[in-house]
Amino acid sequence: MSDGMRLLPWNGPDGKPCHLSTDESDGYLSELADDMEAAQLDTAEEVLRHTTELLNGSAEATARELRFCVHRLCEALRDVLRIAESRGGRVT
Repeated sequence: MSDGMRLLPWNGPDGKPCHLSTDESDGYLSELADDMEAAQLDTAEEVLRHTTELLNGSAEATARELRFCVHRLCEALRDVLRIAESRGGRVT
């Protein structure tokens, strides 16, 4: 969406994607979205690092631990894909 519409890194109350109509990249909501994207990317890195440590650890990972990591990895991947879509839509 390169027509001034920015995909935000959160959904609306109905679960549908939110978009911000603006030509300003330094407005309050744009900066809030930038901060949220940065936090989501940091979280994705942390989850990936933790999962890698769990899989490479000397102890056998339990099914519960692996299931927890898979859920968190899915959440992180969903966030990262949304960020990529949003940033791709803003490339001129």
